Amino acid sequence: MNLSKHLVGSRIFSIPKINSFQGHYVNNAQCHCHVSQHQKRTFFNFPKSSRRREYCGRQLVGYTMEQMYEVVSDVENYYKFVPWCKQSIVLIKKPDYLKADLIVGFPPINESYTSNVTLVKPYLVKAECRDGKLFHHLLTLWRFSPGLKREQQSCVVDFQITFEFRSAFHSHLSNLFFDQVARQMEGAFIQEVGKRNGPATMPPTNLLQNGDAVKS
Repeated sequence: MNLSKHLVGSRIFSIPKINSFQGHYVNNAQCHCHVSQHQKRTFFNFPKSSRRREYCGRQLVGYTMEQMYEVVSDVENYYKFVPWCKQSIVLIKKPDYLKADLIVGFPPINESYTSNVTLVKPYLVKAECRDGKLFHHLLTLWRFSPGLKREQQSCVVDFQITFEFRSAFHSHLSNLFFDQVARQMEGAFIQEVGKRNGPATMPPTNLLQNGDAVKS
């Protein structure tokens, strides 16, 4: 596994590269992920002085909505396959909601936070954190919609992550490598779906980057 090194002050931080899934970084005008009128779908194009970061991805994948949902909603096992997730403990679990404590750790960050997760099977998984020491807020949103009519084992995956660090230092680190972190997070879920369900029926297609429409 390759290592990507970044220098901050007098310290060097190394981030492992996962050469797989494609995230896409866009501004407000470019992002076409359809969530709601009140949800923004942007990432990593804010002024450097801002601590707010957003990322938006849209992929056509060779797995069903149900297969994608089962992995993304499996919060208690995040520590097994999500990069830098050291611990994931579900405190409350209901059909449409769960509450979990998570610990993320990669140099120099090693923090815990509580995530409140809204579940709408098999369409949506939304996780929010507003009480963390690391973030002012953290929102992760996954939406799953039908893919190709001619390929039943396919779906469109919309992925959004929005966060704002409390610390200026952590915000500076995000400017250096959080685009890579977001890509690896997105790719890790797709890889896990493959491990559980076998090969995809088609390679993933980055719809935002290619400007592709989902057609039958």
